[in-house]
Amino acid sequence: MIALVIVIAFILDLIIGDPQNPLHPIRFVGAGIGLGVRAYKKIHIQSNAVQFIVGTMLTLAMIAVSYASTWFITRSFYTLNHWAGIIIEAVICYFIIAPKALKDESTKVYRSLISNDIEGARKNLSYIVGRDTKNLSICEIVTATVETISENLSDGVIAPLIFIFIGGAPLGMAYKAVNTLDSMIGYRNKDFEFFGKFAARLDDIVNFVPARVSAILMMGGCLFTGGDIKGAARIYARDRRNHKSPNSAQTESVCAGALGIRLGGDSIYKGVVVSKPTIGDSINEPAPKHITAANRLMYAATIIAVFLLAAAGVLLYV
Repeated sequence: MIALVIVIAFILDLIIGDPQNPLHPIRFVGAGIGLGVRAYKKIHIQSNAVQFIVGTMLTLAMIAVSYASTWFITRSFYTLNHWAGIIIEAVICYFIIAPKALKDESTKVYRSLISNDIEGARKNLSYIVGRDTKNLSICEIVTATVETISENLSDGVIAPLIFIFIGGAPLGMAYKAVNTLDSMIGYRNKDFEFFGKFAARLDDIVNFVPARVSAILMMGGCLFTGGDIKGAARIYARDRRNHKSPNSAQTESVCAGALGIRLGGDSIYKGVVVSKPTIGDSINEPAPKHITAANRLMYAATIIAVFLLAAAGVLLYV
């Protein structure tokens, strides 16, 4: 009954959103990774090869624990009662997907901008991006927010839904472990260059197909939101590889083309300028309205995904 699980999870997220509390299962994953990172830093490993091995062991251990613990919880409830199992699995899956949180956090930036509170917009943006935000202009704030919405459509919504469809809540939680590992240790710096390399590469691999599916779904979303589907297809064909990540530009290029704005370009991270290719054409000047347009595209793609996966689940069940 994976179709029912997916639909219930989406409805719960639509109504409630992502609850911020200590019992959030992703926080347990993050806490486990944090313990591993602190232990790693205490032992001061000098060998790059050993750093890579230890990081790989932490990655595999967190994925295994995430999968096994979720499987045990859901299986226990299914053993008690079939409907209890469906409900608990749907609740866990609700914690795994986050379209409403993505919309809510980006909307805070939008509201600050339309209130002419540039400092507030920069502060709200700093909660959802890794770049420095204190000197960003209005156009730069908008483009950074749109980039975040479009990029996170894949790893925050569509990819979890795909893995849930394939293997239920346990596989969905295993995916979120990979995603969380990448966000915590998948950096190319002195501490994590080798320690987090396996997690970063694994994240690229597991997101390879979902990122491309997300791009297609976002193009489909143009049909329901008024986005420029021809522009989306054109920029996707041209710029989908304009990113150091093999996956990030997939959805960013679609969104840039659909809205007629340019994304990407140089950004500052911890005081260091990082050069990145541009994505899209400057047909329109980035404005706050493009944040709401990007959110409409994100939700349209999500609804299409939920519908298709639920329909496929019903067909497989029948």
